[in-house]
Amino acid sequence: MGKAVFYHLDQDVATIEFNDPQAKVNVLTADVLRQFNAFVTQAQNDAKVKVLIIRSGKKDVFIAGADIKEIEGINTTDIGMRKAQYGQNIFNHLEDLNIPTVAVIDGVALGGGCELALACKYRIATFNEKVKIGLPEVNLGILPGFGGTYRLPHLLGITQALTIILGAKVVSGGDALKMGLIDRLLPQVNLDEGLCDFVNQIKDSAQRKALFHRRSKGLKSFMDNNPIGHVLVFEQAARNVRQKTKGFYPSPLKVLELMKETFMAPREKALELEAKAFGHLVVGDVCKNLIKVFYLTEHYRKWMPPQCADLTPRVIQKCGVLGAGVMGGGIAQILSYYDMNVRVKDINFDALAKGLQAAAKIFNQMVQRKKMKPSQATAKMLKIGTTLDYTGFADCDCVIEAVVENMEVKKKVFAQCSQNVAKDALLFTNTSALSVNEMAQAVNNPSRFMGFHFFNPVHRMPLVELITGKETSWQTIADALALVRRMGKTPILVKDSPGFLINRILLAYINEAGFLLQEGVPVSVIDQLMTDFGMPVGPLALSDEVGLDVGIKVLYILQQGLGERFKPAEIFVKVFERKLLGKKSGSGFYVHRTGGRSPNKVIESLCAIKPVAAQQYKELRDRLLLVMINEAARCLEDKIVDQPGTIDVGMILGTGFPPFHAGLLHYADQYGISNIIDALNFFKERLGVDRFTPADYLKNLHLQKTGFYSGKN
Repeated sequence: MGKAVFYHLDQDVATIEFNDPQAKVNVLTADVLRQFNAFVTQAQNDAKVKVLIIRSGKKDVFIAGADIKEIEGINTTDIGMRKAQYGQNIFNHLEDLNIPTVAVIDGVALGGGCELALACKYRIATFNEKVKIGLPEVNLGILPGFGGTYRLPHLLGITQALTIILGAKVVSGGDALKMGLIDRLLPQVNLDEGLCDFVNQIKDSAQRKALFHRRSKGLKSFMDNNPIGHVLVFEQAARNVRQKTKGFYPSPLKVLELMKETFMAPREKALELEAKAFGHLVVGDVCKNLIKVFYLTEHYRKWMPPQCADLTPRVIQKCGVLGAGVMGGGIAQILSYYDMNVRVKDINFDALAKGLQAAAKIFNQMVQRKKMKPSQATAKMLKIGTTLDYTGFADCDCVIEAVVENMEVKKKVFAQCSQNVAKDALLFTNTSALSVNEMAQAVNNPSRFMGFHFFNPVHRMPLVELITGKETSWQTIADALALVRRMGKTPILVKDSPGFLINRILLAYINEAGFLLQEGVPVSVIDQLMTDFGMPVGPLALSDEVGLDVGIKVLYILQQGLGERFKPAEIFVKVFERKLLGKKSGSGFYVHRTGGRSPNKVIESLCAIKPVAAQQYKELRDRLLLVMINEAARCLEDKIVDQPGTIDVGMILGTGFPPFHAGLLHYADQYGISNIIDALNFFKERLGVDRFTPADYLKNLHLQKTGFYSGKN
């Protein structure tokens, strides 16, 4: 590796600058740490140096963290422990310098970058909105290994430190100043002048002492500074962690165990225990799988088809929304949040009022959580206008349709819309299953038309399926990808087909849950099978959340387009006929009451419910998982998507498939392709149904002795 760290001396102030010319961001590889340590030693040995400044030459980045590729390559606990100790020793060296040290943060300072800053005596940041400081290592199944679990609680107190580390919380410069994580905020303009003033202050011993932050008084001080407070903090944190992780993620509990033991310990002992804990976690399956997910999500956040590489995406200034229902209101809210003007159309004032109320509710929640100020929420709401006709649509850059899920209605709406918007306006449909190609026949310019499938609730779900039609242009695709990313979401590109990608796989899974119920498996057991696997909710509870009317409509679309394997389970038909639509009607597979839900005995009475032995759970769970894997293989076979990664990132972000399994098809590879085929054939023969017929794609993988992600299987 070439030179990535630079040193220069200006009179009595030394500066170490991270600026790897071969990389877009600074990361702490072992070699970069070695270079850094050499310059720390140089500053230490130079009697002229009175202050050491550490900064970055990269725009909007201090240090993005440790090198994830190096973390991924750690394969023994001992190597993991020694890697952590290597970084710890270097940061100890920095911390022990007898001169003031200043970290200048003008961008991202995450993971190891934050830990380096914590080892400095002072930290300053700029007003740059790109400043993001935090220790998000638990997102990779590990914990801060370069001293973060020791230094952060000693700087901020146990309560704040646990909030940041356990929640992988990333804070802005302003929030960092309020909590005492940094000592000063400076403007980016004339930063060097402000830095010079700060350096002159800390050269003066009296002013230097005044800059040290004192801990806040009151409850926080009580909780942090006595044993009783520690007990209360750790007990509450443990309850929260268990509730949130359900025991699937070991790193948060390891963080709690470690910080509880080390907060009052000397640095040497605390860091020894931290290194051991890091070494233990970094070789675990959860860590390796979460790293796979990290690579996947990073890829799809930035991915662009080669055909779009040289195209300049259109910047959307104003967007029309057709339909002010649940989805329309949510879409209007997120567009306005990201500073686009929005024009919402519906057929009556009541509908428009409900759409505005839905958007306002989300903004009010953000204000309550201190994510924005009331004045900011008001300003965002003022970006949303309403109309009963197409007034205000002529200058819209794009229009997103979110009316009732009915093909004839949507075609009629688009035919009208095409006559009232600019010829080059983008036209998007938020349909969840209907044919984009058929809808495109109703618009004047099909090249500017495509599917734009948000997931509900819009402001929370991070995935958008972009569905291309036969005539969708690459410019439209580039524009759509840019718009999705502007809204802070991850796009996946999907070919038009019944149910597209996510709903096609998901409905196969939910339908199989219906067949299990018909065979006598209790509602609660079916859902427990999958929550025990790590799904956020079980398939029948999910069906109730979405609505039985929505689910059965999509199943019929899938059956019509893809065949009898999607024929709805008879129990779905019976439930729908009884108008038991789920949460929206008060009962479905569950009876929903304030404060909870319970299995609907009326529905279970329609099935021959019987006890299920725990020994049967794996087989029943396999049925639910294997129908998803089999349908995913068919999606690849049908070229709905061209990469298994698209399916995995889509299922994780769109359905909550457990990230610690690394995605549906990573899980399939771990299960074994030959084992999957054997199990599918077993269920096909035992149940006498064709829906378990192994996909040709799976058979080909088996013949090639490979998996979805290549390699021997």
